[in-house]
Amino acid sequence: MLRGLYTAAAGMIMEQRKHDTITNNISNINTPGFKQGNAVSRSFPDFMISLSNGESGSRSVKQIGRLNTGVFAEEDVSIYLQGDMEETKNPLDVALVSDIQIPGLQFDGSGKTITADGEKIFQPQAFFTVLDHNGEQRYSRNGKFQANDTGELITPEGYKVLGRDGQPIVLRDPTTNTYLANVKIRPDGTILDEVNGQPINNANGQPLALMISRVDNPNRLIREGNGVYKINPDDVASVTSIIPNNEVQVKQGYVERSNVDAAQSMIDMTAALRAYEANQKMVQYYDKSMEKTVNEIGRV
Repeated sequence: MLRGLYTAAAGMIMEQRKHDTITNNISNINTPGFKQGNAVSRSFPDFMISLSNGESGSRSVKQIGRLNTGVFAEEDVSIYLQGDMEETKNPLDVALVSDIQIPGLQFDGSGKTITADGEKIFQPQAFFTVLDHNGEQRYSRNGKFQANDTGELITPEGYKVLGRDGQPIVLRDPTTNTYLANVKIRPDGTILDEVNGQPINNANGQPLALMISRVDNPNRLIREGNGVYKINPDDVASVTSIIPNNEVQVKQGYVERSNVDAAQSMIDMTAALRAYEANQKMVQYYDKSMEKTVNEIGRV
């Protein structure tokens, strides 16, 4: 009896976590570059149920089947499908269009493929590279940038946007020390002076350009909030700085919209709520059964 109670309670916890994930997706439906999460559930280890009967010395065993011992939300996996482009005409708004391919592999609509050996491979993704307030490198698809008082290109949270040289981008002419309000960003990430069409150089005389990072396995990224991700120390080697090409392009005056499917999210949230209520009814049933066992059968 208690096994069924624990199974129903585990189902309630799993559906609650699934509901929380969907709610977070819906609340970020208007967040540029947001990638929706998907709560992956799996069952606890199950075991074989057998029926033993017969007299001593001639006992027979009949296999009944397998008994599942519950379910739990294993992890929250992000789906890195390309979001739609929304035109803003703001020169500091940029979006990434990424379709990185691996020779010999064909990725499905969810961005993964399974090889003949059964290995699951995810499609590499491109990200803007930023520095958080602690000076640590992070990755983001939210290209709604702005310039602060010193001309540094920053995210809405104040994170500094890194250039291809690994240093924060400063939109300031080093010769005249004036802030450059009108810039043009090419598809390869190079930043030009919109007035004369010449590349803007940094303090070392090198052309400014956005650092675009390629993450070979984006599912190894850890969602940190504020639209940024961090990488596990063991996976640092899987992140490389790339020069955008035909598979990765920068679009100025656009932002990438969230890839959350609002209609499907509402359906999934309703289904999670109904499943939660069903497990709740089972818990109440077991509670009443135990109450009857203790208060009535215990009197006999």
